[in-house]
Amino acid sequence: MAELRPRDGGGSRPPMWTVWSLERAEKVDRMHRRVTDEGFRGLSGAPAPDSPAPPPALPADGSEPARHALLAFLDSLPVRQAATVRFPMEHESRRHWMNGSRFYGRHGQCLEDLDHSRRALALSVVAASLGTEGYRQLVDVMRLNRTIGELRDELDVLNEWLYWFSVYGSPDRPGAPWGWQLDGHHLAVNCVVVDGRMTLTPSFLGAEPVVAEGGRYAGTRVFGPEEAAGAALFSALSEEQRARARIAEVMPPDLFTGAYRDNLHLERAGLCLADMSRAQRESAYDLIDLYVDRAPRDQAAVRRADVRAHGALTSFAFVGDGGPGGAFYYRVHSPVVLIEFEHMASVMFEVDEPWRNHVHTVVRTPNGGDYGVDLLRRHHASHHDGSGPGTRGGPPGAAG
Repeated sequence: MAELRPRDGGGSRPPMWTVWSLERAEKVDRMHRRVTDEGFRGLSGAPAPDSPAPPPALPADGSEPARHALLAFLDSLPVRQAATVRFPMEHESRRHWMNGSRFYGRHGQCLEDLDHSRRALALSVVAASLGTEGYRQLVDVMRLNRTIGELRDELDVLNEWLYWFSVYGSPDRPGAPWGWQLDGHHLAVNCVVVDGRMTLTPSFLGAEPVVAEGGRYAGTRVFGPEEAAGAALFSALSEEQRARARIAEVMPPDLFTGAYRDNLHLERAGLCLADMSRAQRESAYDLIDLYVDRAPRDQAAVRRADVRAHGALTSFAFVGDGGPGGAFYYRVHSPVVLIEFEHMASVMFEVDEPWRNHVHTVVRTPNGGDYGVDLLRRHHASHHDGSGPGTRGGPPGAAG
C-alpha cells in the first residue's frame, strides 16, 4: 500500500473552541434540533412487509445475557455517571448519532473517562448484543480509529476509547423495553430490545484506513468480506443483469441513509433478486448475512428468515468499478433491511478520489423499524391499550 500522508492539520489538537469548532458545533446543534422537530417516520420507498402481524416468539431469549451485562455495568457506576449515561426509552438523543471525530454534540458516557473495569463492563454489553463476529468487527473499527490518530499524531482526538455509551429504557424491569447506543467516529450502533426481540439498526460502521500496517494494532483489517462479496456478486451477473443493477455512472458523495437521514424516501432500484439465478441469489443472501449476523445467534436466525421471506421484493444496486482495486458502492434494499457499502474519498489523507482504504457502511430497517420503533408501537398497543410514549422523548427517567 502506498504511504499514507496526512492532510494538513495533523500533529496537535487546536484549542477546544475556535471559530471553526464553534461553527461546527452550531451546525450539529441545528441538525439535532431539526431531527427532533421533524419526528420519526422511518425510511420509506420499499413496499411494506408482507405481514403486519407480530413476529413469532423466539425459541430462547438471546437478549438476556446482554441485559444482565448491562445491569452489571449500571450497578458499577457512581450516581453521577449513572445519571449521565441513562435516558428514557424513546428519548430524542438516540437519533443524534453522527460520524465525526468531534467531542461536541455527544451524549452519554465517554469510554475514555471510565476506569478499566467499568469500560470492560460496558463493552461486555456490546459483546453480548452483537455476537462474536459482530463484536470483533466493532472492536477492530475502534482500534483503527487509534491507527488514524497514530498516523496523524492526534491521539488526543482519535483513539480507540473516544466513543460515547448511552443506556435507554429500563433494563432493571423485566419485560420492559431497553437498549443502548455506542457512538463516535466511524461507529454508531443502536440496540433496542422489546419483548425479547432485538433490533440493531441503525448501525453505521466505517474505517480509514481499513488495515493497520503498523502501530499498536498492526495487522487489524476490516470490511474485507463485505467488499469481496459485493464485488463477487456483481461480477457473477450477466451483462444484461449488470446493466439493470447499475443505477448510476458516478459514485454518490456518501451513503444515502447515514446520520440524520432517518426519514429519507428512497425508492428501490437495481436488479431484483427474483431475476437472479439460484446461485446468484444465494450469493446475495450470503452478502446480506455478513451484516445481519452481527447479533446473538437466535436473533440473527430470525432476521435471516425475515430477509429471505421478502426475497422477491429485494434489490441489489451497484455503482463504480468492481474489478481488482476498483472503488464502488452497492446497496441491498428490501421491505425489512437496507444495506449500503461505499468506498469513500479520503478525509484524513491526501487522496481525493474514492479508494478502498476508506469505507462507510450502514444497515437500516425500513418502514419504521429503526430504533425498534415498530416493536415499541406494538409493545405499547398490547401493554398500554395503545397509549404509549411517542418518538420524541419525554421527561427524565426510564420510560417503559
